Amino acid sequence: MPRRRRIYLVGMPRRIVQRRHNCDACFFYEQDYQSYLRWPGEALNKARAQFKAYALMTHHVQLLVTPASGESAHQLIVSLGRRYV
Repeated sequence: MPRRRRIYLVGMPRRIVQRRHNCDACFFYEQDYQSYLRWPGEALNKARAQFKAYALMTHHVQLLVTPASGESAHQLIVSLGRRYV
């Protein structure tokens, strides 16, 4: 049975969690954290979303984002995921 469609409310903040497979570590060095922090700015402009807050942890990333459209959050995560991998 497929997952139900997510409801996107334009202009409402969304919490986005990005994890690695099997809860493996995402960041190993301080430089990894610094590199990741530079990328959301570029991705947010492209996806037309506003960045509210973030939390970078060893094995996952949490973002609080306000999307400008229903596809903005999806575009942001795809862009960040491709960049970091």
